[in-house]
Amino acid sequence: MYNILTILYRELKGYFNSAIAYICVTVFLALVNGLFLRIFFVEDEASLRSFFAIVPWIFLFFIPAVTMRLWAEEKKLGTFELLMTLPVRDYEAVLGKYLASFLLLLITLGLTASLPVTLAYLGEPDWGPIIGGYTGLLFMGGAYLAIGIFASSVTVNQIVAFILGSAISFGLFILGENMVLFALPESWAPILEFMGLNTHFLSISRGVMDSRDVIYYLSVISLFLFLTVRAIESRRM
Repeated sequence: MYNILTILYRELKGYFNSAIAYICVTVFLALVNGLFLRIFFVEDEASLRSFFAIVPWIFLFFIPAVTMRLWAEEKKLGTFELLMTLPVRDYEAVLGKYLASFLLLLITLGLTASLPVTLAYLGEPDWGPIIGGYTGLLFMGGAYLAIGIFASSVTVNQIVAFILGSAISFGLFILGENMVLFALPESWAPILEFMGLNTHFLSISRGVMDSRDVIYYLSVISLFLFLTVRAIESRRM
């Protein structure tokens, strides 16, 4: 546990000692708030429905930008070999980096808390979908982070890691969408719909916590973190 916390602190310090965290968070907040407020004043409704529709799409670019450096930069700067010589197990290094990026995600979403507070001041919003929406964003964001960390572990180029992370996330995001389901045999629909990241997010964002949605997200996170550990092990060998 000590090693995981050490890596977590190291990565958080790396985020905030550089411009990466500040730029990513600022751009994210500017896009989310700008797009939401534009729709909000048109709809004139005390609801965050449009906010929860926008954020998953912005996550496709924001989260790979956050994770692209985690392993790719280590390899490029030559600190990967140094890290591997320390008494830190591969899974501890992966978990430490993952938790650091998840904490940054948590901080970023926390900075959007002004939106529900403003809605509460202007009207009487339904808090069930709002709490469910934020919970869904944390699960979806956690899955994107695991995918992004895996993408960063298989390349030394941060741009390649960004593109690969965005591509895998986008593929899983649209897997259960109608545009994909209509183009494939009907018998595949239930399987692909279940595999879609957005399908489970929409279920949670309604304010109803289904164990199947939680298990799905935890499975995706575990799978890509496991693949990352395997990629690090192969690199070490």
